[in-house]
Amino acid sequence: MIGDGKTGSITINSNTFLENGSLKQTVVVARNGMQNTSPSRQKVIKTKPRGFDEETVTTFSKIIQADVHMEHDIWAKLPDDLLSEVLARIPPFLLFRMRSVCRRWNSILNDNSFLKFHSQVPSHGPCLLTLWRNSQTHHCSVFSLPLKTWYKIPSGFLPHWAFFLVGSSGGLICLSGFDGLLFRIIVCNPLTQEWRLLPMMHYNQQRQLILVVDRMDRSFKVIAASDVYEPLPTEVYDSKLDSWSLNQIMPAVSVCSSKMAFCDSRLYLETLSPLGMMMYRIDTGCWEHIPAKFPRSLLDGYLVAGSHKRLFLVGRIGLYSTLQSMRIWELDHVRTVWVEINRMPPKYFRALLRLSAERFEEGLLYDVEKKAWSWIAGCALQLCSSQICFYEPRFDSSIY
Repeated sequence: MIGDGKTGSITINSNTFLENGSLKQTVVVARNGMQNTSPSRQKVIKTKPRGFDEETVTTFSKIIQADVHMEHDIWAKLPDDLLSEVLARIPPFLLFRMRSVCRRWNSILNDNSFLKFHSQVPSHGPCLLTLWRNSQTHHCSVFSLPLKTWYKIPSGFLPHWAFFLVGSSGGLICLSGFDGLLFRIIVCNPLTQEWRLLPMMHYNQQRQLILVVDRMDRSFKVIAASDVYEPLPTEVYDSKLDSWSLNQIMPAVSVCSSKMAFCDSRLYLETLSPLGMMMYRIDTGCWEHIPAKFPRSLLDGYLVAGSHKRLFLVGRIGLYSTLQSMRIWELDHVRTVWVEINRMPPKYFRALLRLSAERFEEGLLYDVEKKAWSWIAGCALQLCSSQICFYEPRFDSSIY
């Protein structure tokens, strides 16, 4: 914790948790204008500024830094509202591990006042969530892009059948699976370890799903598109109504990818026939065809939704292996064309192919704002054997 003011600054440079949740800290205090009384350490400079007859005396003194041990009771006796405001500014994954410090801290993290402060602070930033299963046991890890660190999240609270990672939105993740012969869907918050089983759809079959969270309305929706092999009505689940609604059947198309992207209240899906994309408007419940032709020689492409209503296409291009490259395009909504914004450097592309073949634990990340590529390493299991999605950690995201 760093504080700064007109009279001085306070820096906490070490801390240790005690059993009652208090902190043992070493505080370094430095106050402006504090003078050393030792004459040997004073330096006097006499100056005569232009236009003045009298001399000005300036004294420079060395600032004293004293170690002060803060009393344990100061943290133990903090009011709950002040403690909630302090904890709300700690990174979510560190805060998640602090729940076991004491009963008081564990109860505060579930308190409405803490959730209110947490919702008002800036977001932690994007993360990558990976999910895999080993011997019927779920494993979940999250890579924090701001902290450049992997964190393990307990996932034993999930039902054993909920294995297929649908996606993430607004701090919640959606999972699906077969509970016996029944296709079921759940929505959960990995930080609070709460999950909600959704009612079965009208046409309860395994389908393409996507999760959409509305933080302002404190609700979420799950959109179920048509089945790949059988045309079915589009169904939308509303968390406030706790029910599915039937909407228009997606027109007969040839889907080229099961990956969908939700951008600007619209759902996008790649199609081969007709060539382009199908767009579903959640406000009208209708499908439209977007004639955005794909780049030539595109071997495989995936739609990625970005911030500020930006829609991206990431794919491998090139007919021959020696001429292949990975590129990123952005959709120009006005002209309905894909505009190339970046290419993966050849050395990164060759290294990525080699690492994928050798099943190494690394991935490559592109920052759209900084226009920079960087490696991600250190996952508990190989990224290529895990399900992965972007994730925004939030304690205040409710499943109800």
